[in-house]
Amino acid sequence: MSYFKRILPAVALALTMGACVNDLDRLPTYDVTSASVYANAANYKPVLAKLYAGLAVTGQAGPAGRPDISNIDEGLSSYVRQYWMMQELTTDEAVISWNDGTVQDLHNLSWTSGSEYVTAMYNRIYYVVGQTNEFIREATDDRLSSRGFTPEELTNIRAYRAEARFLRAMAYMHALDLYGGNVPFVTETDAPGAFLPTQTNAQALFSYIESELKAIDADLLAPRTNEYGRADKAAAWTLLARLYLNAQVYTGTARNTDAVTYASQVIGANAYTLEPTYSNLFKADNNRSREIILPVAFDGLNTKTYGGTTFLVHGAIGGSMNAANYGVNSGWAGMRTTKALVNQFPDPTGATDRRAIFYSNGQNLEITTILNQFTDGYAVPKFTNITSTGTKGSDPAGDFVDTDFPLLRLADVYLMYAEAVVRGGTGGDLATALTYVNALRQRAYGNTSGNLTTLNLDTILSERARELYWEGYRRTDLIRFGRFTDASYLWPFKGGISAGRGVESYRRIFPIPASDLIANPNLKQSPGY
Repeated sequence: MSYFKRILPAVALALTMGACVNDLDRLPTYDVTSASVYANAANYKPVLAKLYAGLAVTGQAGPAGRPDISNIDEGLSSYVRQYWMMQELTTDEAVISWNDGTVQDLHNLSWTSGSEYVTAMYNRIYYVVGQTNEFIREATDDRLSSRGFTPEELTNIRAYRAEARFLRAMAYMHALDLYGGNVPFVTETDAPGAFLPTQTNAQALFSYIESELKAIDADLLAPRTNEYGRADKAAAWTLLARLYLNAQVYTGTARNTDAVTYASQVIGANAYTLEPTYSNLFKADNNRSREIILPVAFDGLNTKTYGGTTFLVHGAIGGSMNAANYGVNSGWAGMRTTKALVNQFPDPTGATDRRAIFYSNGQNLEITTILNQFTDGYAVPKFTNITSTGTKGSDPAGDFVDTDFPLLRLADVYLMYAEAVVRGGTGGDLATALTYVNALRQRAYGNTSGNLTTLNLDTILSERARELYWEGYRRTDLIRFGRFTDASYLWPFKGGISAGRGVESYRRIFPIPASDLIANPNLKQSPGY
C-alpha cells in the first residue's frame, strides 16, 4: 500500500489541461504538474475549494464513478457519512436497518480491525491529510517568494494556507478522537510519494493539533468575514475549545480552563448568533443561518453525492412517511433512534420542546428488531430538503439535497462553556453558563418555562443530547462522561443484546485497520484489538 501520494486535485487539473487535436484515437496527454498549477496565483483558491470538497463529495465524477478511496461502495465513503456513522450508530441515538457488510457491528460495539467502516473513515482522514499536505507544501513562504506574486496575492494565499492547515488539524483531531492518536503521522515536511510513516501517540498528536490551530490564528480571517463554508478564526477557536474539553480523555490531563477561554473568545466575538428557529438549522437554506460557524456545504445540483446530507435525509425516511414532505423523491428506510434519545424529551411530539423532531406514526418506540424493520424505533426527520419558506431543494428530480451539515455551531460552544465551568474551569462562572444553556432552552420552549435553575454534569449531558443529536457528537460525549462502554448507562442493543450490556473499555477507540498494519511495519495495534 502506498501512503500519501502526491495528489493533483481535479479542480486544479481542469484549470490547465490541454486538448488533443486531430488525433481522436489517442488518449489525451496533460502537461500539468504541481509546479505549473502553483505558479499561477489564481489557481490556489480553486485548489483550496477541492480541499473543502473532500469533506462533501466522494470522487471526481459525482455522485459516483471515480472514487477518492477504494474497497468500499463510493456512496458509503463520504467523509460526513462515515463520520456520522462512527459517532452516531455506535450510540443510543441511532440504529440502521441495513445489513451492508459489517455495519451492524457499529451499534453492537463489536467491530474488528477488518471492518470496512473502520477502514473507510481512516482512509478518508488520511485522504484529507494527503491533500492538505501537498497544498501547504506548495504554499510555504520559500516557494511563494520565488513565484513573483503581488503582496495582495501573497496575503490571500497565506490565508488559504491557514485554512488548509485548519482542515488538516481537524482531520488529525478526528484521528485522535476515533483512533486514539496511535496513528501514522506525516506533514508537508515529508517528501511526497510512497513511504512508510512512523506512528505517533495521543499526547504528541494533541500537542501538534493545539500548536497548529494557534499558529494559524494570525492568518485566518476574523469571525464571519470569510466566505460561507470556509474556516475563520472562530472555527479554529471552536475546535480548540473542543480539543481542550476532551483533553482528559485524550491525554489524561484536564484543560477545562483553556476550554472556557476559547469558548469565550467565540462567544465574545459577537459574530455568530443563535438561529431563532431550531429546525431551520437543518433545512435546505440553512446557509442563511448566523449560528453555523463552519458547515460542510452541499448543493443538489453541484455537489451530488450519496453521502452527506443526502444520506441523512433519504436514509431517515421510511414506513408511512411521505418523502415529498421532506423534499426528496424516496426514502431509503435506514436510520431511526432508540427510546433512550426519545426519553430525553418531556414529550416526543415537539409540542413542549421543539427540538424533539420525531416521526412516530406507525413506528414503535421499542425496538425488537433492528435489521430490515424500519418501523421499530422512532424516525428522525431532523434534516430535510425543504427550505424555511417551504420550497423544495434545487434538484428537480429530488435525488440530491441542498442542506448543509453544521460541523461547528454556536449552540455547541455555549454548551462547551457551561460544561467546562461545571468541570472546574476558571475564567467563567456558573451564572453565565446557566444563561447560555437557558438561551437554548428558551429557543426550544418558546418561552422561559423550560429554564433551569442549576447545572450539573448530568443535566449538561442530557442537554447536549437534546440540542445536538444526529450531528456527530454523541460518541465523543458519552466517552467524556464515562457512559460509552461500561454498564452504568445502557441503551437498546448496546453490545448486541436487546436490553443492552457493557462492553470492553478498549472500544472507546477504533482499531488501526488491519490493512495498514500489514502494509506498514512501523504501526502497532491499539491495546485490546
